[in-house]
Amino acid sequence: MTAELVRGQNHPLSQARLEIRISAGTPIVAVAALGDENGRIHGVEWVAHPGAPTQPGLEVPRQAAADHRLAVDLDAVPEAVHRVSVLLALPVGGTGPVRFGAVAAPFVAVTGLDGGEVASYTITGLEAESAVVALELYRRQGAWKVRAVGQGYAGGLAELLTDQQLPQAHQLAGSINDAVSQGLARSVQAPPPRTADGDRSRQAAAPALGPDQGGTAPQPGPVPPVSPYGGQTPGGPGQPAPQQPSYPGSAPDPDAVTQPSAPTAGGPIDYSHPRRQNAAPPPPPPTAPPAAPGQPAQPVAGDATGWSMEERLYNQVWGMFEDLARTTAAYRSAVDFAESRMDKELEQVLSDPRSRIGGQGDAAREAARARHTQLVAQAREALDRDLAQLAAEADVVEPALPPAYARWDNPAWHAYRVPMEIPMALRLGDLHLPEADRIRIPMLVRLPLERGLWIDSGAAGSSDGSFTDSPTMSRLAMETAVAHAARLLAVYPAGEFTVHVIDPAGSGAQPLAPLVQTGVLAAPPVPGAAGVADVLGRLTQRVDLVQMAVRGGAADSLPPGFDTSQQLLIVNDFPHGFDDRAVNQLRYLADEGPAFGVHLMMVADREQSSGYGPLLDPLWRSLLRLTPVADDHLADPWVGHAWTYEPSLVPPGSQVLQQVLSQVATARTKFT
Repeated sequence: MTAELVRGQNHPLSQARLEIRISAGTPIVAVAALGDENGRIHGVEWVAHPGAPTQPGLEVPRQAAADHRLAVDLDAVPEAVHRVSVLLALPVGGTGPVRFGAVAAPFVAVTGLDGGEVASYTITGLEAESAVVALELYRRQGAWKVRAVGQGYAGGLAELLTDQQLPQAHQLAGSINDAVSQGLARSVQAPPPRTADGDRSRQAAAPALGPDQGGTAPQPGPVPPVSPYGGQTPGGPGQPAPQQPSYPGSAPDPDAVTQPSAPTAGGPIDYSHPRRQNAAPPPPPPTAPPAAPGQPAQPVAGDATGWSMEERLYNQVWGMFEDLARTTAAYRSAVDFAESRMDKELEQVLSDPRSRIGGQGDAAREAARARHTQLVAQAREALDRDLAQLAAEADVVEPALPPAYARWDNPAWHAYRVPMEIPMALRLGDLHLPEADRIRIPMLVRLPLERGLWIDSGAAGSSDGSFTDSPTMSRLAMETAVAHAARLLAVYPAGEFTVHVIDPAGSGAQPLAPLVQTGVLAAPPVPGAAGVADVLGRLTQRVDLVQMAVRGGAADSLPPGFDTSQQLLIVNDFPHGFDDRAVNQLRYLADEGPAFGVHLMMVADREQSSGYGPLLDPLWRSLLRLTPVADDHLADPWVGHAWTYEPSLVPPGSQVLQQVLSQVATARTKFT
């Protein structure tokens, strides 16, 4: 089972011979350093770098590249070595970025020689740093473990090596930079973009500056809003919150959807998620016959790149999402151009006094309108052609999706079994545009969740013009929250996800019935102000404890019996039952909780908490806003379209939710 680590988390290593695979959106330098029990590097001979790529038990690449493979043999390192640190740095003196905050978050994976992933870590939270200790392999009581570190240094390699207590830090950093500058011209380049409209295999390309990674690289079309899908940046199909691809928000709203890596300026798009962009993934199997000359390729489920079918489908969904965004943008741009041209021609006709006499003016106006109609028809023809191809692809992709990506009415749920591994992502609903109402793009977010969810229960009009009153919206919002919580419980292995519910007034009793009756909750929904204080206090203490352990380098020394599962807190009817202390604790969980395994799902009407004034504005901004009814409040990261979001709900009368939750409860009983 692959362990996806967060900063400070460790994982045991059962193999001595390993590969460390590194993926970044720009050429970087990879260095490996040997340390003693205290982490001290005794000399330059303890460091493997491009100028001296081999040391006992280590081999690193000889040049800067966007993807690296480091070879490690733990049995071959000297007895005095107790720590192997993997160091990453941006090249000095080139034309590339000078800080990690301006590039996609680097991804590091520890794998066996067979390519099987043991542990992985996406290094988020970097800003001005130009060098970082990515992770370390360390010896503890005769056994080796890997720990995610993510410690950055604004002073580059020199400052990093100095902090590792290397006496010749500045001289070695200079030697590394000289070796890199000599080999930089040979650094790995991004593969070429797609050359044919019908080519649906989406190859990985080097991403550039992401909108929420401090980048300002120009994008095709309008500048997208800053936001996260997913999620990373990022873009994960997504990707947020800081350093992760962003999620939909309204067109100018900070909640916009981004894919796992932002596109390069005017270049190809990175369709693969950085968590799996390890060297060159195997190409998709050629399961479809070649298309006839002049005809588009026949769509195939899983025809994107990836190391598994799950990853291929994930990348394919993101490719479809971008394709639909861009083809619609091209159509809208063409229509705008046609209208602008017609307006200009009509203005010229009206400004010429001679055209106002006789039939000359009428003829000019008819000609302008005819040209407008012709341009719009051509644009619509191109759009319809692209939509037909995307619709055909959606028809084959949707039935092939695994349960974590599938709608509740997908037959995959009828064959559901409690998984042994956490999936890459989770479906929270569907996205579509008015020009292509039939095509529904799954809205996938990366796991574990990088930010909390806010199910907006405020009365509002939906995208179809209908209006839903407050009581109905509150019920629908709670049903949506239950469906999302059930999906989270279903896609995690038994015992690795725990759900708590705060329902101060008991108004959510009916929607919560599936969770309560199947026994998948950690405890019955908590009523009253006293219950609110108790649950918030326990979860706040949990975040504090894990945070201190991680930051103190003792993440493996938590108390015996400590529940290491991911925690989800569902809050209904906020701010009912909340005093000032509880509000501050809630904000703390929203800000600090996701990094330490505590996630928040708010079911609330923002207007009802307006009495707190601007105090709660950071809370709402930190959460991904979703609606219980169709609403066009989301935006894509490429051209900023307003996408209509529809929640993923259980079909009326279906028993699939109860069946799935019953299996989860049974598996949890066996697990404990």
